[in-house]
Amino acid sequence: MRRLVAYPLVALGLVTASLALASPASAHGYVSSPPSRQALCASGRVTGCGPVQYEPQSVEGPKGQRNCHGGLAQFAVLNDDSRNWPATSVGSSVTFNWVLTARHSTSSWEYFIGGRRIAFFEDGGRQPNATVSHQVSLAGFSGRQTLLAIWNIGDTPMAFYNCIDLQIGGGGPAPSPTASPTARPSTSPTARPTARPSAQPTVRPSSPAGSPSARPTGPGPGAPAGEWAPGTAYRTGDEISYQGVRYRCRQSHTSIVTWEPSYYTLALWLPI
Repeated sequence: MRRLVAYPLVALGLVTASLALASPASAHGYVSSPPSRQALCASGRVTGCGPVQYEPQSVEGPKGQRNCHGGLAQFAVLNDDSRNWPATSVGSSVTFNWVLTARHSTSSWEYFIGGRRIAFFEDGGRQPNATVSHQVSLAGFSGRQTLLAIWNIGDTPMAFYNCIDLQIGGGGPAPSPTASPTARPSTSPTARPTARPSAQPTVRPSSPAGSPSARPTGPGPGAPAGEWAPGTAYRTGDEISYQGVRYRCRQSHTSIVTWEPSYYTLALWLPI
């Protein structure tokens, strides 16, 4: 009888251990502008992308890869160059804007074109802000190019991968979010004042008249759309409006400035 009990316990231990090894890092993020391939899928500009359209922030794989999908079969569409991905026209330099739906200690950020590393930003294990921007020179490149952007996590062997299609020399710099990330020093991706997100929630949530108590917990799944505000705990399924457009919450989170429902936070909000 003792042996019969021992076998299930051993099996349970093996399953638990394998799940722990397979668990991805708790951080997630993607390049929102110029739009990465997963951002194009999430926005609907490119269709038939499969699961990545619902989780553009989840293209995570072991460090050291040089592909668009992080070695994940379910995201293999990101490596398919025959899909004629829309290319963003940029000048001789461009600001890459990341949206991080979960922040994690960061080792470094890397940018490659054709296997050649053209930019590197060291973070030394620091925790990044909710949005991160890097100014990258594209000197020496012209025409259509596919750039690979990599976010290397500091305390795990994992990294996040994004491919961005560019038409270099075909126009001005790519548009930036309203949060003006270009004001940050180009050599320090974590230089954004950390006080900015936390300073806002104490003022804005109660500003709309007649609904001071509705903001702290969100409008609730299926409730009539209210106006988005920072400092609000939104749950999956909550519906709100922002700049005249209605959105449904994709994953539970507490809102902050720079996470407004828009093209830049498709991992959090879906237009409806």
